[in-house]
Amino acid sequence: MFKIVKKEKLNDDVTRMAIEAPLIAEKGKAGQFIIFRVDELGERIPLTIAGTNKDEGTVDIIFQTIGKGTRVLANKEEGEYILDFVGPLGIPSALEGHKRACVIGGGVGTAIAYPSAVELHNLGSEVDVIVGFRNKDIVILEDEFRAASDNLYMMTDDGSYGEHGFVTKKLEDLLEAGVEYDVIVAIGPVPMMKAVVELTKPKGIKTLVSLNPIMVDGTGMCGCCRVVVDGELKFACVDGPEFDGFEVDFDDLTRRNRTYIAEEEARDHECRAELAAKKADQ
Repeated sequence: MFKIVKKEKLNDDVTRMAIEAPLIAEKGKAGQFIIFRVDELGERIPLTIAGTNKDEGTVDIIFQTIGKGTRVLANKEEGEYILDFVGPLGIPSALEGHKRACVIGGGVGTAIAYPSAVELHNLGSEVDVIVGFRNKDIVILEDEFRAASDNLYMMTDDGSYGEHGFVTKKLEDLLEAGVEYDVIVAIGPVPMMKAVVELTKPKGIKTLVSLNPIMVDGTGMCGCCRVVVDGELKFACVDGPEFDGFEVDFDDLTRRNRTYIAEEEARDHECRAELAAKKADQ
């Protein structure tokens, strides 16, 4: 069992928690993830490690309430426990040796981008951060990004906060102004990451993306998280989740992510395990 040490609502749908998991806190690095399960009937849900505190033995996770598993977790309070918290999984981000970097996050993807900004900042890189949201009501982690960057650019689709426009427009403006980056880290919706790569690839700017395919076990056995990278099948859970953006087949990733879109929207679904458990209790 893993204790919820801290809980904070970042906006109406996004929650940050600190989970007591000292072994993961000791080993977890930027770019890696965990898989949690609230209880024995819960689904396995992967979440990027949003931060660690080795002294307190805690791991931060940030999640959006979009399905039953995350809804059940969001209803938990400080001092309560969840059943499983497995990690660190995946390959850590390779962020060393860059003079100037740009970290780009979109929507809830900003939570995944945040550890990369922190790591680059700690490594001594000059860090620009571009984060985008639909509107000001869902902005998260502004203070944290400001502390981990030399320049922070806040973008909103409707212009209600920061600058008006997409993150790609700001990146394009910076590149046209002559800003030179050694590496760009883009994390967020697939169309956003694809658009970033379309800007950086012609200029030859190294671009890293973190992929979010459907995932079950996190160890490469289920095969659900297959992605096409440089023409080869890779497993995001063990070969990634971070990849060279120039080599990712984003169209294939988009098709795979839409495979179970109808099932994901079935909010009132009850799994067979839950039905069997209820029947046994009667």
